[in-house]
Amino acid sequence: MPEAKAASKKGLLIKLLAAAVVVLVAAALLLRGVNFKAYWDEGMTVVRGAGPWAFFSAMALLPAVGAPLLAFVLTAGPAFDGQLGLGGVIAACGTALAVNLALTYWVARYALRPLVERVVAWLGHKIPQIDKDEQLEMTLLLQITVGPPFFVKNYILGLCNVGFVTYLAVSWSVVMAQIVGYIVFGDALAHGKGRMAVLGVSLLVAAGIIVHLVRKHYGKGRISSGR
Repeated sequence: MPEAKAASKKGLLIKLLAAAVVVLVAAALLLRGVNFKAYWDEGMTVVRGAGPWAFFSAMALLPAVGAPLLAFVLTAGPAFDGQLGLGGVIAACGTALAVNLALTYWVARYALRPLVERVVAWLGHKIPQIDKDEQLEMTLLLQITVGPPFFVKNYILGLCNVGFVTYLAVSWSVVMAQIVGYIVFGDALAHGKGRMAVLGVSLLVAAGIIVHLVRKHYGKGRISSGR
């Protein structure tokens, strides 16, 4: 337990330092006269020109190979709310997320598994299998764990033979709860909607509190059961 707490504090410190570096770099660029708004407007013009089909298709496919999902989520509202409405943007993001989850599961469980099994066996190990009665809990715990990239979590669950329905339902629900908050916040920030921005932040805070409570609940359960 002390080692886990120390690792958690170290991870938080690294994130804070990274955030501080980003802020300092941004401040330095602003002082040098870099016009971020102009770059943002140019980027939005390119994204809108590509159209929603191209954008959400890319959102469904590219995170499977490591592209940051958050980049698509924060861009979706400002780019397409005028064309699809905020509800339409959320629905399109939800559909793209479901496709991405299904794709990464298929790749991990069927396309990559034979190769991974050979490599792991060569190293003298076996790919761990999650018992059926623990799959829901393990999927939930992995998806709310901070640190591993989104696509890595999905590949792990696919390799460990988690049932597809459990994997998709739990993963989609956990990630989508956060995506809605980011979409609302990003759209409000781009259009200067103060109240909507507060709503988006509130949704993200609520999602964070729920994640914390879930971690705490399962952490106590594992300690009491000796796992």
